[in-house]
Formats: sequence, C-alpha cells, structure tokens
Amino acid sequence: MALPNFLIFGVQKSGTTSIYSYLKQHPQVYTSPRKETDFFCRDLTQPVPADEPRFTKGGRKRILTVEDYESLFSGVTSERAIGEASPNYLFRHEQAVPGIKAYVPEAKLIAILRNPVERAYSDYLMHVRDVVGNRKPLATQVAVDADSSHTLLKGRYYEGMKHFLEAFGPDQVKVFLYDELRKDAAELMQQLYEFIGVDSTFEVDTGRRQQTAQVPKSQTIQQVLQTNNPLRQVAGSVLRQVMPIEKRQQLRSRLLAANATGKEDLPLSAEDRQLLEDYYRDDVRRLQDLLDRDLSQWFALD
Repeated sequence: MALPNFLIFGVQKSGTTSIYSYLKQHPQVYTSPRKETDFFCRDLTQPVPADEPRFTKGGRKRILTVEDYESLFSGVTSERAIGEASPNYLFRHEQAVPGIKAYVPEAKLIAILRNPVERAYSDYLMHVRDVVGNRKPLATQVAVDADSSHTLLKGRYYEGMKHFLEAFGPDQVKVFLYDELRKDAAELMQQLYEFIGVDSTFEVDTGRRQQTAQVPKSQTIQQVLQTNNPLRQVAGSVLRQVMPIEKRQQLRSRLLAANATGKEDLPLSAEDRQLLEDYYRDDVRRLQDLLDRDLSQWFALD
C-alpha cells in the first residue's frame, strides 16, 4: 500500500490550499483527495479511545487509523510524488514528528510560513466568518488568552520548526515564505516540484486563488446560517419538503455570499498590529537564527 513521500506540515492561513491545488495539476503528483487529514496529530502508539469522536463537527469522517490513512492513497498508480497537506502538524509537532518518523520517515517535508501577525489576523477573520473558535478581538486574546489561544499560538513557529529540523535534518525540510507565493507562485512551485522529485519544468496554472478573506456584514444573519439553531432547523425542515439537497446547498451558499464583505470592513488597527508584533518579535528573532534567513520583511526585529 502506497503512503506519502511528501507532506506539507505547516502552516494554516499561509496559502497551503492554493499550493495543494497547484500540486494536483502535476501529472507526476498524487495528492490525497482529502486535504488536512490530521492523521499524525495524535499519539499513534495509543489505541483510538472508545469515546473518541469519529466525525468532525462538519460531519466528515476523521482519519484515525492506519487503515483510514492508507485508504486515502489507494488511487495511486504511477505517480512519483505522493503527498498530503495537514498544516496542523507544525502546531502539533510533539505528536506529529514521532508519527511521521514511524510511518513515513523518508518523506520530504514542506512548510509555508507567513508573517505571524497577518496569519493571526486571517485566522481571526475565518473564525468570525464561520462563527467558530475564539472570536474575541485579537488585542483581548493577547491580553487574556495568550497562553491558550490557538489563533495566537499557531503563529509561534520557532519550537515546531526546531523540532522538525532536529528530527529530520535540513535536507529533508524545505521552508517557503507566503510572501514568495504572493510574489511569484510559479517560481515557488518550480522549486517545490524539484524538491519532491518531479518534472520542475511543468507549467502550472496559478491564476486562481483558492481562498479570499471575507467577513459577514451581519453577525446575526451569519449566526443563523452557520450554526445549528431553531430558526435554521425550521427553515431546513420546510425546504426539505420542496427542494432537493443540491438546491438547498446552493441557496445557503448564495445567502452566505450576500452577507459577505471584504476584510477591509474589519481592519486590523495600527495599535493591534503593534501589539501583535511585540507578542511575536522574540519568536521571530529565534526563528530567523534557526533558519539562517532574514525575516525583517515581516516587521522590525530590533
């Protein structure tokens, strides 16, 4: 049974969805039909607890067993590069590294890192849009939840990157910056193709971005559309009598789109940006030394 020989292990809100779509275009690359399997995010030496949820809140089956994971790659034929992307592996490095060592120890490992301030802001906007997770203002999270907010902690890259580099070595780990993706996605993909051992002259279509940040015009409407609530249940029961599921999904998508506006309507203030820069500065300094790479383009490190 085929298993991955490359993994995108970090980081969320850094263009991994776009990069994954570009990888899918290459005829020598097989990508898991499921992005973000999160298979290595738990201790795989322990059996799956009987009370462990088998499905995500969104209703997707969780990839908990080796058999579940292997099934994602059952469609592999003659592809040279086989991979998946689970950006939570960097955040969950203490669980992920031993699992990767045990199951795919030779896999090429890829991280895309973003200015952690911009990453936190994008993550926050996603939580507001989807009515999930920590939706407190970022300044409040820094002041009150700094040690527990996943939105903030996922931008502290140093410890996770150090763990991966010490476990696998620099030749097996490739680090790209989100800024490079924005500047020249085709050039980044050419380097990535070369790293995973496929034809790097393949011309990828990078003209379409996979995700754009949006926020709701009305939080009340968004709450109704995105959460399980009595009004949505009543509307759903009525619509099920007269409309097939595809039409209902299209209607919900149109309503969500009508309630969406650009992130400029919920801007990151200069004060909050400075607060976040101060929060991340020491971690970025250490990361810069670890990678031997100038990261002052993110924000002033002095």
